Amino acid sequence: MITGRFQRGLVVGKFCPLHKGHEAVIRRALAECETVVVVSYTVPEFPGCEPEKRAAWLESLFPETTRIVLDADNPWGLVPPPNDDPDESRHRRFVGQVCREVLRATVDAVFTSEAYGEGFAAELTRYFREETPAHPVVTHVSVDPARTALPVSGTALRADPHGLRQWLSPVVYASFVKRICLLGGESSGKSTLATALAQKYDTLYVTEYGRELWVNQGGHLAYADLLHIGVVQVAREEESAGRANRYLFCDTSPLTTLFYCLEDHGRAEPDLWTLAKRKYDVYVLCAPDIPFDQDGTRRDQAFRQQQHDWYEEQLTAMGETWVEVQGNVAERVRQVEACLRGAK
Repeated sequence: MITGRFQRGLVVGKFCPLHKGHEAVIRRALAECETVVVVSYTVPEFPGCEPEKRAAWLESLFPETTRIVLDADNPWGLVPPPNDDPDESRHRRFVGQVCREVLRATVDAVFTSEAYGEGFAAELTRYFREETPAHPVVTHVSVDPARTALPVSGTALRADPHGLRQWLSPVVYASFVKRICLLGGESSGKSTLATALAQKYDTLYVTEYGRELWVNQGGHLAYADLLHIGVVQVAREEESAGRANRYLFCDTSPLTTLFYCLEDHGRAEPDLWTLAKRKYDVYVLCAPDIPFDQDGTRRDQAFRQQQHDWYEEQLTAMGETWVEVQGNVAERVRQVEACLRGAK
């Protein structure tokens, strides 16, 4: 028994990026339809809003929908999506083809906040009737067309995602936050620098979960703990990114966990190797040029240098570049600041 107003609703958009105006349209469709199909495509693509990111945003926020995110290399054998040109009929018939050949179904309602919505629904009706003459009229449902409730646009957000972040859900905003990975041997000032940078940029830093677990377990980590540490470290980064402000400073990465796993156990799980290759926007390597502080939990200066050298070897092997910071905290902050200005 159908309990919604419509059996199958459709929402189409670039979602570059997916913002709260789009979310309102999708939620309206979910409220009025038994099932909802969301189609996303854009030609050309917009940097920072690649298909895999749009797919992840939609899956995270609307897992109950059927999601079709297309690019030029779609696996369904469709003609490539049309360019962003003014020929609206090409776009409307392309969406009809997506419904018929990918979804293997038609829709009875289309939800938009655009003036073209009525024409879109009429063209879909004509397209579906070419194969099924008795297909019912596709209804257009207009959602806040004047943008009075949610005065936002993808164009404005692409120009200033940080200044307009209130219109982005955290899972979407996180994609625009630069992740800064801080590495360094024991007692190289890494945690102090992470704290100082987060304060300077009014943002967050992610603490080192491995050390937290090590303390909680009385100074002992089993082999199985190391992969767990890497997984939790990444999860904490992902959760923090949506609450950060432009930058997220990561006090260590799974690369550090891999180092200790190999050092203490002589081996590591394949999944930990994979996590250790996780990409960051900027790598900062803290030089071992400050006095070594033996707090009772660390090894010695020779080990600190060994760890520093290992990071250089691994980053080189990964094809990454990094900035090595030296001196006191204020000097290191200035060096990172210069790096971030150059990375924009």
